[in-house]
Amino acid sequence: MSFISIVEIGELESKLTDDLSQLGKLYKSKKNGYHVKSVEHKLAEGMLREGWEEFGSPLKTKTKLRKPKDHSSKFKDDVWCQLYELGYRHLNSCNDFELPFKKNPLEKSQIDIIAVSEDSILLVECRSSQKHAKAPSFKVKFEALPTKLKGFGKVLDQLFGKGKKVKYIFATRNLKLDRTSADIERLNTTGSFFYNDNTYEYVNGLIKSYKNAAHYQFLALLFKGQLISKERIQVPAIEGKMGGKTYYMFSIEPHLLLRMGFILHRTRANEAEMPTYQRLLVPSKLKGISKFIQNGGYFPNSVILNFSKKINRLQFEPSSRGESTRSRFGVLKIPNAYAIAYIIDGQHRVYGYAESDYKESNTIPVVAFRNLDSTEQLKIFMDINENQKAVSATLRITLEEDLYWNSERADSRMKALRSSIIQELGGSISGALYNKISIGEDKALLSANPFAQALTRSGLLPFAKGNKFVAESADSSLYDINNQNISSEMTRARDSIVKFINLSYQFVDDNFHDVFKRERYFIVSNRGAYAFICLIGSLNIFESERRNVNVKTTAENRFKVIKKYLNALLTQIQELPDEDEEHMLSKLGSGSENAWLRFFQNLVNQKYPEYEPLDLIDWKERQDQELQDTGRKLGTIIEKFIKKTVIGTLENLFGDNWDIEIGAIQRECVNRAAQETEKLYKEGLGRKTIPWTDMFFVSDYKAIIEKYWTKKPSQIPAGFKSFDGVFSIDCGYGFNSKAEKIKWLSFFNSYRNNWAHAGTKEKGLNRDEVSFLQSIHDHLLG
Repeated sequence: MSFISIVEIGELESKLTDDLSQLGKLYKSKKNGYHVKSVEHKLAEGMLREGWEEFGSPLKTKTKLRKPKDHSSKFKDDVWCQLYELGYRHLNSCNDFELPFKKNPLEKSQIDIIAVSEDSILLVECRSSQKHAKAPSFKVKFEALPTKLKGFGKVLDQLFGKGKKVKYIFATRNLKLDRTSADIERLNTTGSFFYNDNTYEYVNGLIKSYKNAAHYQFLALLFKGQLISKERIQVPAIEGKMGGKTYYMFSIEPHLLLRMGFILHRTRANEAEMPTYQRLLVPSKLKGISKFIQNGGYFPNSVILNFSKKINRLQFEPSSRGESTRSRFGVLKIPNAYAIAYIIDGQHRVYGYAESDYKESNTIPVVAFRNLDSTEQLKIFMDINENQKAVSATLRITLEEDLYWNSERADSRMKALRSSIIQELGGSISGALYNKISIGEDKALLSANPFAQALTRSGLLPFAKGNKFVAESADSSLYDINNQNISSEMTRARDSIVKFINLSYQFVDDNFHDVFKRERYFIVSNRGAYAFICLIGSLNIFESERRNVNVKTTAENRFKVIKKYLNALLTQIQELPDEDEEHMLSKLGSGSENAWLRFFQNLVNQKYPEYEPLDLIDWKERQDQELQDTGRKLGTIIEKFIKKTVIGTLENLFGDNWDIEIGAIQRECVNRAAQETEKLYKEGLGRKTIPWTDMFFVSDYKAIIEKYWTKKPSQIPAGFKSFDGVFSIDCGYGFNSKAEKIKWLSFFNSYRNNWAHAGTKEKGLNRDEVSFLQSIHDHLLG
């Protein structure tokens, strides 16, 4: 017999939706901090008096109004949106969802949010306060809750069918309600969940870090210890003892572990589980691991778990014990329940499978302890992270040879070849760099990383993407991409490149020993290694284009061709004025390697003008002071015009209220002005008042122009032009959309950052960029 009538069921269903389009619109509306309405113009004035405000561009027949949501509505909407972001796609579509709990149709209770998934139903009641305040008593409410939950369950069975787990959530914001209070203890006895400010922030963190995988940890939080299925998970396992602790070794499908696993994140939301120790996942790392798994990658090391002490239903049925070992083989029977296995180590690996096609077909190795308390878990976690050193960049580069030498992917093989070249350079007793490069865990004067970066960018090796080489990059490389005997070609190319580089370094040692023997100088240093190898690669490209060398040229003959250029470089290094030497040696940090490379190329170019690669031409132009002065002058005029036009147009559009209209930008500018005033004062320049209108960024102008692109005042003054009539400029990237017509502003902003750094020679403008500024100047002021 039905608990409620078909008519009542129909009324409830009408207040729910699983329509993805409608849910998307609801989400957008609820995510907004304002109630939004469009009303006929004649009704707007009355609503403005009631606290609504006008916003956006006026419509033809209606006015767009908005009003900030009150704290109660905002909280309900925030939780609704959070559940949507967690993957729930069957939710209430209105705010008056009342759920019967008795057959009497009048016996109903307001449910603020109902969220339904494939296996669970969440009933959420929200209570909030504008400011932090002491919570009222919920004694009567929670004492009546068991009866209501029983009735709710019957109704929900009729609505959605039997078998789904139901969880009542009591959510609060800004209410001082301790988890140990009598009210929350009453709530807990009903099997319900207390969702306070800490929980809300924690779940937001899960969504940000775990993305679509967040719902696994969320379900574990709600249903910890509750059965997913009565059938146990049975896996072949080995039982052993270590440190007086029982552990099991087995393999299991990731989708099972995702549900039974739980991570003790160090957050106040998990304060009942203290001590906790895990950090939230690193989103970029999780994304990378997910992609790695989806592309067929795998991790051979084990995930470390602990089966909670609270779960006493873990069973191991041994079948045998070896005569020579105390380990036992058998079948481990694991309750199929939420959050019974704490993940001590390996959370990125486990959650990396959440969106993978392989989460049900792969198995991952597990070492699982049983009955460890949180303190013991913390100790294991600390032991793993303190005593197990992370793989260093040098060791990773070293291992690439063994990992990828026989790979089916061309790009991986190039990593292996690069690794092998570096090891040969540093390990060959006959080479000039013997014992000068760090290999594996062996430290030396030079790091492996600048050699790896230089070999990648020098052109000595071809570029590859996946299993395909970029053909143009192979024209001057020393690796023959047409040789189908890959193993033979890998070895041949390695030997050729190593010999060519060694001959170049040996030339320095033999003929410019005073330069070579100086550590951390222009040749034997990390910056020097990058610049020197990139230079000989650039010289090799230059001579390849002149048809003086090719992939079959011997290392000896290749070196003979570039020898004169190296002689020019080193002769000038020996003759460097002290001031120039000090200037270059003082360049440190990001960009210093490229600065040294351009310096090397320029020294060669001074002796051999025909050697002038495009990147050197670009660099030289950026050092041209006359060109920089021209570009800076044009940019300053353009920016002054933009500022004058933008402010003038805003005044025409909004009169004296123009600054209020751009309130958010104005506040940022005021703050920047205050910071600049403080900075000048602290630098001893006295108190200087900075007008806020002097603190616009180009991005601010762009935002204003975009927002009011075609807007015109109701009474158009003579000569008025809307933003689209002034700032639409074709810069060669299309001229259809608004974005295309103001794309030039993005380029202008980028170039402005270059001319603004007048003291940084590595920045600045090249000739094409100055020409671009000239064309913008002529268009706007021509």
